[in-house]
Amino acid sequence: MAVRFVSRLAVFAVSLLASTVLVFLLMAILPGDPARVALGINASPEAVERLRANYGLDRPLVVQYFDWLRQLLTADLGKSYISGAPMAPQIADRFQVTLILVLVSMVIAVAIALPLGFLAAVRHRNVSGVVLSGLSQVGVSVPAFLAGILLIAVLAVQLGWLPAGGWVPPARDPGDFLRHLILPALSLGMVQGAVLTRYVRSSVIDVMREDYIRTARAKGLRPLPALLKHGLRNAAIPVVTVLALQLATLLIGAVVVERVFVIPGLGSLLLDSVSNRDLLMVQNVVMVLVVAVLLVNLLVELLYVVIDPRLRVAGGR
Repeated sequence: MAVRFVSRLAVFAVSLLASTVLVFLLMAILPGDPARVALGINASPEAVERLRANYGLDRPLVVQYFDWLRQLLTADLGKSYISGAPMAPQIADRFQVTLILVLVSMVIAVAIALPLGFLAAVRHRNVSGVVLSGLSQVGVSVPAFLAGILLIAVLAVQLGWLPAGGWVPPARDPGDFLRHLILPALSLGMVQGAVLTRYVRSSVIDVMREDYIRTARAKGLRPLPALLKHGLRNAAIPVVTVLALQLATLLIGAVVVERVFVIPGLGSLLLDSVSNRDLLMVQNVVMVLVVAVLLVNLLVELLYVVIDPRLRVAGGR
């Protein structure tokens, strides 16, 4: 188990280092000059060169990369090319908003998928199981931003039950915070819940066809107790893998949903920075998202050991 843990940490470290190189190179080859954007098109070449030197953009790419890597390791992300304000506090504040939205959306997705997926699997040969499977398939085909627009049209515009957009910090007014959170969290959570329902259904059906479930039933256990007692852990392993992928999908999907609901999260900051050509801010925000995805994958790898006892055996990989 210790060997597996160390190997996963090593893979995480190598993946993280490779990601920094890839993100830096992608930002470096993008057209446009941040100094020219900051000063405007009427700025003199001398002023642009002075600002480039101030930003460190006149140095070799290798030097710029290692300087940025040092900033990442010390959590000092430098200052924005456009506003001149420190980026670390801005990114931290926006990431808190996105994290709340993503976690609540994932809770909604799991709350939808586990009972519906389990029921669709147990009753997959009945009409109710077919209906549930069909509804989940429809949900998979709906983009999160479209679900958000439909929810706004019905629950906010027509019925007036909830606000159509905006964000209220939870410390300011918890009740108003929840009212503003419901629609964006539902738009992300329902779509991802439909996706997860399909995987829960498939995983449970596969376990129900295993020999050890048949043996348990031959010994007198009814189908549902046999599945819960002997098949739940095996069914959970592929579902946990999909959960990790969905967390990454939610982080990316939040970029668009935050725009639809006017939420000041990391996605809105990323889009604003792209439109303003604030490439260093874009670079740092993308790297934060990459680190979050890699951390989720690492935690899932470690969670496998908890779920599957076979992986705790010495030398298990």
